[in-house]
Amino acid sequence: MTKQQPGDGRPNARSFVIREARPDDVADLHDLVRSLAEYERLTHICVSTQADLADALFGPRPAAEALIARVDGNSQMCAGFALFFHTYSTFLGRRSLWLEDLFVRPEHRGAGLGRALLVALAGLARERGCGRFEWAVLDWNAPAIRFYESLGATVLPDWRIARVTGDALARLGKDANGAGSTPGDRR
Repeated sequence: MTKQQPGDGRPNARSFVIREARPDDVADLHDLVRSLAEYERLTHICVSTQADLADALFGPRPAAEALIARVDGNSQMCAGFALFFHTYSTFLGRRSLWLEDLFVRPEHRGAGLGRALLVALAGLARERGCGRFEWAVLDWNAPAIRFYESLGATVLPDWRIARVTGDALARLGKDANGAGSTPGDRR
């Protein structure tokens, strides 16, 4: 997809190849997801398997897409990834691109790879006619917030993510097929 050359002149700087993920990338992608969970201190909620990821990316009804970055095009050394999917804005009347996860291994940070992944996604969003490109950032991650703002992103102070999961999701959804209409019942 794209080759990115760091411009900082460090003697150990490397180039990266960023491309669309393929089924043979799932093991590396899953390892990167686990590394991201460790970085975000969220390993206790990271329960996905390689099979879950393979199904989400390449199954009969793909839920997401991913870009993977490899060092010098070497298929053995994975440096980072971005996992994304489309949402829809009723206000804009257009699709949006939602970045679910972005992670660059610590040893490859500072070489421009995070920026290159975001630039590649912004290009996809433009190519696909998206009205916006969005993602969430943990409020304690000040370096990431500064980095995103330096790219022109606005961190929205008024919005909070609402989430229903586990037992709460089971309770909330338990009557979906009982009384009242269901999503498929449009009389």
